[in-house]
Amino acid sequence: MFELPFELPPTATPSSSKKSFAVSSTFRFTLRVHWPAILLIAALAAVALPAGAQTQTSRRDRETSAVRKARIQKALEETYTHRWEVGGGGGYIRFRSGEYLQKNSEIAFWSSATYFFNPKLGVTGEVRGGYGNAKVGNTVYNIKNPQISEYPFLAGPTYRVYSKIKLSASVFALGGTAIGKFDGGAKGYTAAELGLWPDTLARPAFSLGGNLDYNLYPNFAFRIAPSYLGTTFGGSYQSNVGFEAGLIYRFGHQKK
Repeated sequence: MFELPFELPPTATPSSSKKSFAVSSTFRFTLRVHWPAILLIAALAAVALPAGAQTQTSRRDRETSAVRKARIQKALEETYTHRWEVGGGGGYIRFRSGEYLQKNSEIAFWSSATYFFNPKLGVTGEVRGGYGNAKVGNTVYNIKNPQISEYPFLAGPTYRVYSKIKLSASVFALGGTAIGKFDGGAKGYTAAELGLWPDTLARPAFSLGGNLDYNLYPNFAFRIAPSYLGTTFGGSYQSNVGFEAGLIYRFGHQKK
């Protein structure tokens, strides 16, 4: 505590008719200053000002975060609420063309359409084609590596398991039938004579795999899709693996 002295000026009493006199009096009092209280007030003020600034900054950060989340949500809705996806492109597959033949490499094409019931679940129809040369080796017919082709027609569910602004992933399970053309390059001989599967118009087939999409725009994406294809040409079972790549176009919007 610190004391400050103060003095009042002298005062005079009124004079009488016979004599006058002045009476001087000095009044002294002390102003007591409580330094602990002053320091406490200063400390509270120093804390309150930054706290207020931090509160304003935190409010702005929350507003910025809310705006960012709203923007992301809007972009996701614009991308994944389309009713239809159609696409197509090329690919590669390893196919066993005969019971005792080695697998051969084939180039492929594909075209698909998917109808989405909601942002995750849809049903897909797909047509594929594979073209290659069977590895028949040297034969008595002087025919080497004749051209063959297969055409699966498949349909089934597609389920989107991951969806961000730029990337999405989905899985599919498709089933249907496949057409096989194995004697087109046999030069008049039959496919069976070359050790190939016989030509067929419809044999059971199925495919399992996944789609990985990179979104160029909300309605336009690049897709790569590794897949497994099971076929049953010649009454046997063929286990084939490959991948597809191409472009996807989305249109139409789901009703909320």
